[in-house]
Amino acid sequence: MLLHEIAEIVLSLKDPRLGFVTITGVETTPDLRTAHVYYSVLGSAEEHEACAAALEAAAGHVRGEVGHRVRLKYTPEIVFSPDYAIVEGAKISNLLRQIANKSEPS
Repeated sequence: MLLHEIAEIVLSLKDPRLGFVTITGVETTPDLRTAHVYYSVLGSAEEHEACAAALEAAAGHVRGEVGHRVRLKYTPEIVFSPDYAIVEGAKISNLLRQIANKSEPS
């Protein structure tokens, strides 16, 4: 539920630094006071940094919107964290492809 709402809120933001951001997951603390929101960004290192800054700046707005949309006892504090799983998966895939190419008979 939070994942869907937060993803919609982030998509609705008018910040150009958030062009290629994807919300990949949300984990809450047991008391629901903090929501760790994981995201991935397609682009260069500079675009990653710009996106991180934009998300950090928008965290208060996102929290307010979550408070309006989702009925919870407490509106969680939003903490954005990069999700490197996609990047790491691509690196592993490339390494496996290189190994397969080296092991093919010539």
